[in-house]
Amino acid sequence: MKSIAVVILNWNGKRLLEQFLPSVVTHSPEAIIYVADNASTDDSIAYLQQAWPQIKIIKNAGNYGFAKGYNEALQFVEEDIYALVNSDVEVTAGWLQPIIDKFEQDNEVAIIQPKILDYKNKTFFEYAGAAGGYLDKYGFPFCRGRIFDTVEEDIRQYDNEVDILWASGACFFIRKDIYRALKGFDEDFFAHMEEIDLCWRAFNKNHKVIFCPQSVIYHVGGATLNSTNPHKTFLNFRNSLWMLTKNLPAGKLFPIIFVRLAMDGMACVRFLMQGKPAHTWAILKSHFYYFLKLFYFLNKRESKHYSNYYKINSITYKYFVKNGKVFD
Repeated sequence: MKSIAVVILNWNGKRLLEQFLPSVVTHSPEAIIYVADNASTDDSIAYLQQAWPQIKIIKNAGNYGFAKGYNEALQFVEEDIYALVNSDVEVTAGWLQPIIDKFEQDNEVAIIQPKILDYKNKTFFEYAGAAGGYLDKYGFPFCRGRIFDTVEEDIRQYDNEVDILWASGACFFIRKDIYRALKGFDEDFFAHMEEIDLCWRAFNKNHKVIFCPQSVIYHVGGATLNSTNPHKTFLNFRNSLWMLTKNLPAGKLFPIIFVRLAMDGMACVRFLMQGKPAHTWAILKSHFYYFLKLFYFLNKRESKHYSNYYKINSITYKYFVKNGKVFD
């Protein structure tokens, strides 16, 4: 049986650890549990040492964000499978065994996502991942069960195992050997979109990413950076452009980037009309940083890129013009 490590990244999250660690400890007898701490200044470490002495603590030297935070910590984790779990996740009984079984049954499977439901409304999918993620041609992410801000109720309509393009970083299973071969998350991203980039790079190496409905978790979402925060808008738009530049097939790179920049411009106007100028500025700033490091990211491109990475041409057209609010 493959060994598995549950690794929770923490930064000043004692309150979240107090609330959510009990479910992880109770329902993860198969796993070694780690907390990777990004140099917290609260008393997270003292709490862990006193309340959960069986949990292994990895102390990062600084607040490295999601990408570098995990890259630094996972150097010290040697189990066969990594379960990267947000600190605001409640897990359910038996959540690990279906994942372990999938990895043991199919050597081509590199990454798995469980079903992610909303902790605050447990009959609905959660925004960050739902029942597995895809991209459209222009790099806009969407999920089975969530398109833009429309989230579906879980009525078991997506309870089938399928290949997906990306798995949510809220609860992300990956083989250790694959993670290390891909050199982990791209640390330039800091946070947001780095898991999609990693999955896309795995896809370009012909590895499988799948959704496993038998494993169920509940995610709060936005516990560390709320969607109303303009910095989150900046990271999402900047990192999406960097991801496209790294992973698009060569013949499609510049035409798609050109259209994507124009679509981002429309998003700027939409934020202005909604009275959110800080978000408009965040997008403009993201474009500045994108062009500042354009040649740097062009040099990160690898030789092999598959053309069939996208599910549909434009999820924005489908959603805003054709009123396609649900995945099916």
